[in-house]
Formats: sequence, C-alpha cells, structure tokens
Amino acid sequence: MPVEIRELVIKVTVNQPSQGQQPSAVPAMGAKADDDKEAIISQCVDEILGIIENKKER
Repeated sequence: MPVEIRELVIKVTVNQPSQGQQPSAVPAMGAKADDDKEAIISQCVDEILGIIENKKER
C-alpha cells in the first residue's frame, strides 16, 4: 500500500562563517564564469527548442 505524504517540513540553520574562516564555496569570478554561463544558457535554449520542434512534429 503506497504512503502519501501530505506535508513535508524542512528546517535548515545557516551559520555565518567566523572571522578567521573562509567560506567553503568559492564564488566564480571573471570572464570565464561569464563564458560558462553563456555556454550553459545556449545549451539550454538549444535543448528547449529541440523539444518544442519534436512536439510540433507529433
């Protein structure tokens, strides 16, 4: 018998790094990050356009 979850509660606590600690994730910087974003966006647009074309053919 399947179980149906009607409500899901997720609690998260985020702590600011202390004065001497470095953040664990380093933000992307510079032109390379912009180029990477453009490449990802371009791939996404191509995929979406391909999906739309496939749906039109059906």
